[in-house]
Amino acid sequence: MDLESIPGVGEKTARALAELDDPERALRTGDVAAIANAPGISRGRAARIARAAIRREHDDPGGFLATDRAREIYRELLELLADRTVTDYAAQRLETIFPSPRQSRIEDVRAFAADALEREPNPDVLDALEGVSSLDRPRDVRVRERCLATTDAERYSEAREAIPELSVEIVEDAQGLAELARGYSTVVAIDESFAGVTVEGDVRVEPDALETPAETVPERPLAFFARNRDAITAAIDVHRHAGLETDCDLEGLEDALSRLETDGTVAGDDELDRLATAVDDLDAAVGTAESVANDHLREAIREEDVTIEGADLLSLVERGAGVDSLLSRELSDEYAAAVTAAREHLIESLDLESGEAEIARRIFADEPTFPVEREEEPLGRLREELTGARERRADRLKRDLAADLADQRDHARQLVQDALEFDVELAIARFAADFGCTMPEFVWDGEMRSGNGVSGDDDGVSGDDGVSGDNGVSEDAPDGDGIDADAGPRETGFEIEGGRSPLLDEPLERIDPVDYGVGGVALLSGVNSGGKTSTLDLVASVVVLAHMGLPVPAERVRLRRFDSLHYHAKTQGTLDAGAFESTVREFATLADRGAGSLVLVDELESITEPGASAKIIAGILEALSENGATAVFVSHLADEIREMAGFDVTVDGIEAVGLIDGELEVNRSPVKDHLARSTPELIVEKLAEEADDEPIAANGGDVRGESVPGFYDRLLEKFE
Repeated sequence: MDLESIPGVGEKTARALAELDDPERALRTGDVAAIANAPGISRGRAARIARAAIRREHDDPGGFLATDRAREIYRELLELLADRTVTDYAAQRLETIFPSPRQSRIEDVRAFAADALEREPNPDVLDALEGVSSLDRPRDVRVRERCLATTDAERYSEAREAIPELSVEIVEDAQGLAELARGYSTVVAIDESFAGVTVEGDVRVEPDALETPAETVPERPLAFFARNRDAITAAIDVHRHAGLETDCDLEGLEDALSRLETDGTVAGDDELDRLATAVDDLDAAVGTAESVANDHLREAIREEDVTIEGADLLSLVERGAGVDSLLSRELSDEYAAAVTAAREHLIESLDLESGEAEIARRIFADEPTFPVEREEEPLGRLREELTGARERRADRLKRDLAADLADQRDHARQLVQDALEFDVELAIARFAADFGCTMPEFVWDGEMRSGNGVSGDDDGVSGDDGVSGDNGVSEDAPDGDGIDADAGPRETGFEIEGGRSPLLDEPLERIDPVDYGVGGVALLSGVNSGGKTSTLDLVASVVVLAHMGLPVPAERVRLRRFDSLHYHAKTQGTLDAGAFESTVREFATLADRGAGSLVLVDELESITEPGASAKIIAGILEALSENGATAVFVSHLADEIREMAGFDVTVDGIEAVGLIDGELEVNRSPVKDHLARSTPELIVEKLAEEADDEPIAANGGDVRGESVPGFYDRLLEKFE
């Protein structure tokens, strides 16, 4: 993949992406977390890059969400989906699922979503997901006690690039290797010319070292698994609780991880623990052993009666002898016992083996001294012996464990990736369950039965329209960009049965289901607070989710593929001249090039005076009808607009059944070809039904000739 061909990705960003382990996979799958691991790329930028890569793959021009309100609907739906994720990855991954007009992109996500709907979330899986996160790539691995050696400058550059964790040194000959061995615990010679050379120290000749980095620097795979051990272990739990299939040996991987400490060292080896403890405790143990010997001697001296005759004392003084000579002559047995106690304490406290113990005994000399003091030379030898043994043991264990884990790296990555993707699937499944969703049926070529409303067929699917009854996708429909300009306007749009808007802040069971369908253009009338705006929100939510490839909140949905969604929310107050002009320009462009668009408008009449509004809306509807767009305009001027329109515009109505205790009782599903009564009309009708024949008193009690019911009847006549 040419990374710079992705919109918004320049040379610098392409270089950063190229540092990822598998940039093509990350971009292809929308792995925002992996993309964000590239140097200098934030998570927000990573999401934008992923979306751009997906759009490029499907030739998606973008701009499906054409208005601020359309984008708000998408963000609200995305937030509802993200609320049902457990991992940060899943929330970020959902950012790459966006509404698209391209059939190929919609079908890709539909296939993913169809599998997701088969998932059954359970508490154990959700708990395990809490510990899963995107894998981190360690960048700070550095091994200082080991180096690579070569005589060739080109080989030197190759080694530095292949194994940056180790220092690379240039030497001229075997003597150079010997000198390096004095400064490094291990020297790995990577030239074939060194084969058979014998050098003092730990020098290994491995010409293929650069081809087997896991053996040469086992810290590399160990650092990766140590850094990501918790995430991998949690992913193992997810697979077990969810019953997910995997090629990975879960037991083998789990066992290998149990032998790895968080700092990349090997755990659970008794011999390595013994050596490490001996090195760490050596100085303290020697100090304690000195105290043991000196305490023993002090006690012996206190209890011993030492008599020295004058001649003996004179002889000792003449020879320059001191207290050591006195100890040797008078307390030799006690000194030997003290030294023996010190040696035994040191050997036992450090749990030394025979060879190590032999060196340890030399730390305390046989010649009597007081106080008893350590011998630095054998102490240094013991330290070197223990340290070398520890490093050799650790190196061997690292190599063995790295060999076990190195082949599991790809499996572990896939294990974690599958667990994270499973969280995305669960989020979609949980969203669908919470809002009663189903997969919508698409009509890719734009053909739907003529007329407005939901089909009266039993299954709502025409037997010859190319729509599959299994998944709602036409198997032979072309992936077009909208309605063919030469085909003329078509009655196309959407049909919703049992829809419940997920944007309502109400429990699902308290939301009245809505049935509504529109082909072509329609006016939607209805009482205040009757649900007209909620109906537009429902339609917008269904269309956005459907074009994301996700399930929609309804019992059944059938719709065409739209090129864009234009949702104009209700304006607050009359617009000034400049804003009014801008709004009219926007609709002029839409009327000219909006053939494949869905246009939802909420009370456009509020932009200017009612009389002018009706004329403008009528003209907009005429243009949209002529170019074959699908549109729903909510308006309280439906009757006036219908009279001014140059075609037979459909007027649907959300009908209020009546008033109960001052509250409207409404049939939330719009009635086709019906101008809904207004709230004032309902109130007047209610007053007329409840009124008695008492006359109206006015002007100090003068009685008019008209009764109260008659007054209400006159008002009702005005609504006819």
